[in-house]
Amino acid sequence: MKKFPPDDFKITSKISLKNSQAKLVIDNAEDELEKIRKKLGKLQDTMYAHGKYAVLVCLQGMDTSGKDSLIREVFKEFNTRGVVVNSFKVPTELELKHDYLWRHYIALPVRGKFGVFNRTHYENVLVTRVHPDYVLGENIPTINSLDDIDDAFWDTRFEEINNFEKHIAENGTIIFKFFLNLSKKEQKHRLLRRLNKQEKNWKFSPGDLKERKLWDVYQDCYEDAINKTSKPHAPWYHIPADDKDSARYLVAKIMYDTLKEYTDIKEPALDDDIKGNLEMYKQQLESE
Repeated sequence: MKKFPPDDFKITSKISLKNSQAKLVIDNAEDELEKIRKKLGKLQDTMYAHGKYAVLVCLQGMDTSGKDSLIREVFKEFNTRGVVVNSFKVPTELELKHDYLWRHYIALPVRGKFGVFNRTHYENVLVTRVHPDYVLGENIPTINSLDDIDDAFWDTRFEEINNFEKHIAENGTIIFKFFLNLSKKEQKHRLLRRLNKQEKNWKFSPGDLKERKLWDVYQDCYEDAINKTSKPHAPWYHIPADDKDSARYLVAKIMYDTLKEYTDIKEPALDDDIKGNLEMYKQQLESE
């Protein structure tokens, strides 16, 4: 089986989404995922004991790109204490009283844990860029009309996001950003599946079709955001997402292959006094 090293999917130069691959079918991807997620689960146990690094996993993609099911399948072998998932919807009244990064700051994983952002702080340069009127709801002092939301505004926001990620990376958070690249044809198939299968109807919203009409605008915004924010300390990974099993395997493998290179991640050594008395402790328990 091909090895699929992380660097094959890491975005290190300008990407064109129109010319990018949305479908990659990997042989036995489901079986391979089962193997790699067990290794990830064991590694997370070690990271929990080590307590020096946090891991932030950011998932972005168009509607139906498979974020929810990817989280379910990739993190299946994790101890529940070791992973926290946050799904960012429309900002609440409280969240709008803070700056746009506040709700992401307070959801960051602690050292020793994985945090998964299902949709992320990048919504603030994606959905809001497609629908700039949403920005008016943030009550930013310098923004009084749509005319104030110009290219300079978005450049500043990209800089703020880069600074946010640089700050948390320098303080012990390992960042993975995955763009699940779904083709428009496959999205149509998945939306029809939601309509045709009664048990999937609840997932469908008429708003999905309205957003689908803005497909090209979203692709341009994704491309710009990825190209401006893929950095060595917080790289984007391009994941072909038309085949769900393959996409899940790639995400899991990229994380595992990257994290196992951190040779300092080890279980802490026992205190010398405890280590020297292990047999005594065993005897105490066995003699009860």
